[in-house]
Amino acid sequence: MPKRAGKPTMAVEEYPFQHHRSDFLIPPGTQVVLKVSKALADGTVRPPGSVAVIVDIPKDNRHAYTIRFADGPTVSAFFQELAIRRKEVEDQLARPNANLRPWIIYCCQVGSHAYGLATEDSDTDLRGIYLPPARWHWSLWKLPEQLEYACETQDEVYWELEKFLKLALKANPNVLETLWTPRVLYADPVAQRLREIREAFLSRHLYRTYSGYVLSQFRLMAKAYARTGTWKSKHAMHLIRLLYSGIDALRSGQIRVDVSEHREELLAIKAGLLTWEEVHQKALALNQQFQEAYQQTRLPEQPDYRQVDQFLIWARRRMVDA
Repeated sequence: MPKRAGKPTMAVEEYPFQHHRSDFLIPPGTQVVLKVSKALADGTVRPPGSVAVIVDIPKDNRHAYTIRFADGPTVSAFFQELAIRRKEVEDQLARPNANLRPWIIYCCQVGSHAYGLATEDSDTDLRGIYLPPARWHWSLWKLPEQLEYACETQDEVYWELEKFLKLALKANPNVLETLWTPRVLYADPVAQRLREIREAFLSRHLYRTYSGYVLSQFRLMAKAYARTGTWKSKHAMHLIRLLYSGIDALRSGQIRVDVSEHREELLAIKAGLLTWEEVHQKALALNQQFQEAYQQTRLPEQPDYRQVDQFLIWARRRMVDA
């Protein structure tokens, strides 16, 4: 099993999340309900169930919101201390305090270390899958679609099995890479079987997902460059890497994770040693190769939904008595 990540460095008004955090920020003006007691500046305490309004939002959900009660006082509160009023019941039926780490069935390394692009300052990126007891899926208390843990040098994301399978069927690049990375840190029998059937996920969807995403991102970057004269070289490097991987997948029927043969070129792009025009032309040339590979690929039109469905049912059944 992977080791538990270290605790994140605490900042002012930072909340120690237990297993995951949402990227959704509650908009200003939203009515919320306290889940915990909150002491006010005058010494009085507002109990759980008190209604307030969001008046100021943080940069992310690791930091506190400012909320105002109907009679005027304000107080700081974290995301997990609040429930959106219209979603209060749904929030109460979440599993915010469940320890889901014991149910991680697969952990692997992706990111720059797996790509063969690591440098001295590269972080460690771990990805994987968790599979909880079947009864938890039948319960009113719902499971998160993914778990997130982070510290200063390590980032971890684990998808719930069904969510992972659906993303893989859509040819999500991040998810497919977790099935093909050679850097597997832990895999139980379910995860091992999943890797054995991983080719069931590959189809011509891959072209639309990879190429469509890359071209749309380059269009956005081109607009930003025309407006500001700047562009994100690191992001451009990963888009070029994705094109290399996609071309190889259409030709070989496998996902290429290690792109170290292109290391010098990709790191030069990341370092900003190439001009925008040079990088853009490189992307267009690779996309032409991508189109040619698509015309010649032997990948099926659709992924093997039946095989993946049978695998999910088998995996769920294993967890009935867990």
